[in-house]
Amino acid sequence: MPLRDNRKLQRSYLCRMAEDLAIGTGTKEEQYRSLLPQLQALLEGEPDLVANLANIAAALKEQFGWLWIGFYIVKNDELVLGPFQGPVACTRIKKGRGVCGTSWAEAKTLIVPDVEKFPGHIACSSLSKSEIVVPVIRNGEVVAVLDADSTALNEFDTTDQLYLEQIVNLIRF
Repeated sequence: MPLRDNRKLQRSYLCRMAEDLAIGTGTKEEQYRSLLPQLQALLEGEPDLVANLANIAAALKEQFGWLWIGFYIVKNDELVLGPFQGPVACTRIKKGRGVCGTSWAEAKTLIVPDVEKFPGHIACSSLSKSEIVVPVIRNGEVVAVLDADSTALNEFDTTDQLYLEQIVNLIRF
């Protein structure tokens, strides 16, 4: 097959995969188990970081319907807004500030059942009631964080932590 035809077939396949995202039902764990192999397929063979982060954010937003889901990327010693789904967000966050900056500083996942009770919470949206932030760690350094906000209190738990940590491990930084 000529190279041009092969590329056309590959693009067609990748686009079809994105359009065919199957929204799972059932328990939260069952939804993640359904979504995980679909994300693996979306990321497979795609080298572009922005495209991959955007597709992960979109798939998670479609599956769970959270208020906001997206990435902040470490650049010049601050977190800079990356691909996301949801309302307009804070553009830059300093290390140790808010939930995202604290997750980055501590290099660990933070689950916040009620953002109003988190010291120094940065309210990008007054609609946000709970949050989870998962650091993306490569070679012992945090290179980004995945942030999810919900309009419900106590939305996130260890099931979200387990699967979101698996999802960020799929990303090639």
